Amino acid sequence: MKRSLTALIAATLVAATLTTTPASAAPVSKPVVKCEFTPTPENPAAKPVRIPSANARAKGTVDVYFVTNYGPFVVRMDRANAPCGVHNFVHLVKSRFYDFTQCFRLTNSARLGVLQCGDIYRQEEGGPGYKFPDEVTGQETYPRGTVAYGNQGPGTNGSEFFVVHSFANIAPNYTVLGHVIAGMSTFDRMVAAGIADPDQDGPPVKPIRIYKVWAH
Repeated sequence: MKRSLTALIAATLVAATLTTTPASAAPVSKPVVKCEFTPTPENPAAKPVRIPSANARAKGTVDVYFVTNYGPFVVRMDRANAPCGVHNFVHLVKSRFYDFTQCFRLTNSARLGVLQCGDIYRQEEGGPGYKFPDEVTGQETYPRGTVAYGNQGPGTNGSEFFVVHSFANIAPNYTVLGHVIAGMSTFDRMVAAGIADPDQDGPPVKPIRIYKVWAH
């Protein structure tokens, strides 16, 4: 019953997004950039997934829909801002990499308020078996609703990403994919449920699970 209700809510979000933001006609020719995806045999893929193609569209947006045990949300990703990053994310979505996964880190401190997902095994462990460079200008900011790649240093992007539920006072070292355009109340519920760490940086009291992700 809960899953049926969640699916219904997600469908409503999808309909609202599609009706309020009609898609424009696709251009005859699309700008394309070359991306560099490097295998990481020392950190093999946590779920079956191939390395994405090297060609990425560098124009337009794509909406990515998430259904979680706290409710749905929708992210609008900007190909022009991070063509390789968005290309990779959509590739992982189509490979069902994020389906039936868990978000292991939730923070709500004076410096950082984010939900971190995309790690299959545990926090910062379990990626896609490859990495790729950052797409940053040094001017990035991370207000509420921002969605960006997490990393373990320069050029280590993979599947890990975070959603800012309040603010993130961090250096501009993280590639911005886009922003949540519907469903921020889902993150408010996650935060209200609590964090199992006195420093407000750790696993959520109640597990946060991603049931399904798809792109349109």
